[in-house]
Amino acid sequence: MTTLLWIIAMILVLGTLAYLRVSLLTTTIAAAVVMTAGWALDIVGPISWIVFLVIALPFNISAFRQNVISRPLMKVYRGIMPEMSTTEKEAIEAGTTWWEADLFAGNPNWKKLHNYPVARLSADEQAFLDGPVEEVCRMVNQHQVSHQLADLPADVWQYLKDHGFLR
Repeated sequence: MTTLLWIIAMILVLGTLAYLRVSLLTTTIAAAVVMTAGWALDIVGPISWIVFLVIALPFNISAFRQNVISRPLMKVYRGIMPEMSTTEKEAIEAGTTWWEADLFAGNPNWKKLHNYPVARLSADEQAFLDGPVEEVCRMVNQHQVSHQLADLPADVWQYLKDHGFLR
């Protein structure tokens, strides 16, 4: 029973540290503390410590980890993954991300969002909305489009073509 509690404690400690995204060194120290508790309770023997040290020490030496573990795994990973799409390349080459990067990371910075300037339309854009767009809105009858024709009337299509809506 004591062994089961120790295993649950180790899983909880490592799971919590992974969730909190603490550094590898901190995680290793915390695991060593749990291992020491297991040693004191006579759950963890010398073999467990040897296995722990054989795994923990190389992973905590960054040069070793990068050269022996990370680079070979990246080569395997690159062979498995498909080539990056043109859209993905263009997005990366753009070099910036907007506030949605924070949002999708699960940590939105609301002050950052509020500090962005409010988007303003140019004079040409505003004129387009006030002129041709308003005219199209007056030309369209929603009931006719949705229930009778299931399409826009021919004169509306022609207006859209003539005034640059489909460019």
